[in-house]
Amino acid sequence: MKRFDLTGKTAVVTGGGRGIGKSIALALAEAGANVAVTSRTEAELKQVVHDIEALSRKAYYAAVDVRDKENIVSFIDEVALKEGKIDILVNGAGTNKRLPFLEVTEEDWDFVMDINLKSILFTTQAVIPHMRKQKYGKIINIASLTSMIGFKNMSVYGASKGGVSQITKALAVEFADDGILVNAIGPGYFKTEMTKEVFEDAQRVEWMKSRIPLKRTGHVEELQGTALFLATEASDYLTGQTIYVDGGWLIS
Repeated sequence: MKRFDLTGKTAVVTGGGRGIGKSIALALAEAGANVAVTSRTEAELKQVVHDIEALSRKAYYAAVDVRDKENIVSFIDEVALKEGKIDILVNGAGTNKRLPFLEVTEEDWDFVMDINLKSILFTTQAVIPHMRKQKYGKIINIASLTSMIGFKNMSVYGASKGGVSQITKALAVEFADDGILVNAIGPGYFKTEMTKEVFEDAQRVEWMKSRIPLKRTGHVEELQGTALFLATEASDYLTGQTIYVDGGWLIS
């Protein structure tokens, strides 16, 4: 189990105030890491920080929008200064707009792309110089089933998540010589604040279950094991991959 130990490591998690990001942030802390979290809602972040500190780990937060490059970069640099390094980055911030393609506006497109994809540009560019200094780093992006397959009314989200999977591959190649490994997690259907509306549709939930070999949707805690694997030395020979945690959807 030593290979899954993160004692002494420092992690940054965007979108860490709720849902998948929060679950991963807590898992990293449980494994020994000090964790910095960002999102737009301060009250949620304070609760996450409280939970992390209850595990006897150091915690930091910043209530900033991931589209705000200046503040994101400033927060990451501040964490690096206090901790002396950054070992792990989880690009967990995400959003969605479910719309028929012909109703998608430029504003809708930019909103989703900026949060789901451009934010990876901002945070990763800010973190990599710190990782390069130590010739080590783990970057975990959050992709989606829509990185691989299409869904009705999900054109913009799918385009953004396809981009997440592709940038994961490109960064893995570009920074391999620096000892920086870049991978992604592709969740299937998990009930979070972002998917709450979908889960309120009983007919759609039954359709989802019918497509999943395990015959159920996921719980966010079931993403923690994959995140820990990718964040620790247990995955030191894995890079450029998207691991789908989907109950078997893509193989059915």
